[in-house]
Amino acid sequence: MATIDRQTATLALAHALSAAGRGLPVFPLSATKLPALRSPHHGEQPPAHCRGECGLPGHGVHDATTDPAAVRALFAAAPRATGYGIACGRAPHRLIGIDLDIDTAHGNDSVGALQQLALQHLFTIPPTVTVLTPSGGRHLWLTGPADTTVPNSAGRLAPGIDVRGTGGYLVGPGSVTAHGRYRLAPGTAHLPPAPCPRALLRLLTPPRREPTPSGKATTPGRRGEGLIQFVLAAHEGQRNTRLFWAACRAYEHGFGDALADALTTAAVRTGLTEQEARAAIASAERLTRGRDF
Repeated sequence: MATIDRQTATLALAHALSAAGRGLPVFPLSATKLPALRSPHHGEQPPAHCRGECGLPGHGVHDATTDPAAVRALFAAAPRATGYGIACGRAPHRLIGIDLDIDTAHGNDSVGALQQLALQHLFTIPPTVTVLTPSGGRHLWLTGPADTTVPNSAGRLAPGIDVRGTGGYLVGPGSVTAHGRYRLAPGTAHLPPAPCPRALLRLLTPPRREPTPSGKATTPGRRGEGLIQFVLAAHEGQRNTRLFWAACRAYEHGFGDALADALTTAAVRTGLTEQEARAAIASAERLTRGRDF
């Protein structure tokens, strides 16, 4: 098993170096798809919000680099890495990842949803790099303009469609995870990431919300009550998904922290433990605020 692990780590480094050579900033991932290097600020109270300013590795997507020597150093510090992440939103490609999840258990047709959006908003997805995921989903690689920041989102565009933008990352092809290998779709390996259609780009960049006069976060109001009811209506098998979706919406609209306790209480009433609920809400916060994930 140790030999297989060493081979996997060696291949992960080789794939990462190849991606870096094409101008894609990379960093090592573990088999859980999380950053392979532990944060140097682990256990600090209050939690540090360092994004690499300290000069030490272990800041997730903020470690990403195209420098071959730096890539080798990161992987040398993470000998158990089985894959690599590609930072989105970074020059020169300013990658945008469209993550089409396959969830047949809940009837989500993310591919059909994207096609419907394309018909409704009059755009087509150009031929581009496509990565097949172990779960049967796919990642479409698109590029964005220098003057546009695409935020991360989960299910906002349509159910089953997640977006990886600035501060987010994609699992690179060739990576091995606990669920299998990520690989390039046949016929797309030779393609460069295609420019994101303008109509789709407008959908990915919602209008900027004006700050409240007091500078404080928006209060939940009726929208928050609706999200709580959405969580309470979850059946077995939907509880984590509904909670995560509701928490993402709350943080996107500026009242995630204010609603976190109420969402936790609602999730516990559906059968989740408080620890599970808090973990799902924390994941939603990291995703929507573009922190390490």
